[in-house]
Amino acid sequence: MVADFDTAYHAILGRPALAKFMVIPHYAYLVMKMLAERGILSLRANIAVAYACERERESLALAEALDLSARMDSCLVVSKEVPMEEQEIPMVEAPRAAMKAKETKDVDLVIGDKNKTAKIGANLNPK
Repeated sequence: MVADFDTAYHAILGRPALAKFMVIPHYAYLVMKMLAERGILSLRANIAVAYACERERESLALAEALDLSARMDSCLVVSKEVPMEEQEIPMVEAPRAAMKAKETKDVDLVIGDKNKTAKIGANLNPK
């Protein structure tokens, strides 16, 4: 679905469309790659245009402010439920409980190569 918005984006593709077209998005580089009749099609965005779009910056600032406000409200609600003596920051770190050595076993990551192994719990539930 193509929508002509006055923003940095001109197409909105959901997960089903990305899966259908076997699209691989790379958000850090603003690139989407997909198979085409003559090879791989790379769709590149212009980072300068994306940053210059004032409406996008305003939307981002509003979203961040709303998210911060919601997190602050939930934090205040939770903090009122905690007794005052538990809210104090201790001057010295509390001693940690002694860690018991659990049984582990080595698992080969590459069959036959003993240099590439990982340690896992020996008593893991097979489910």
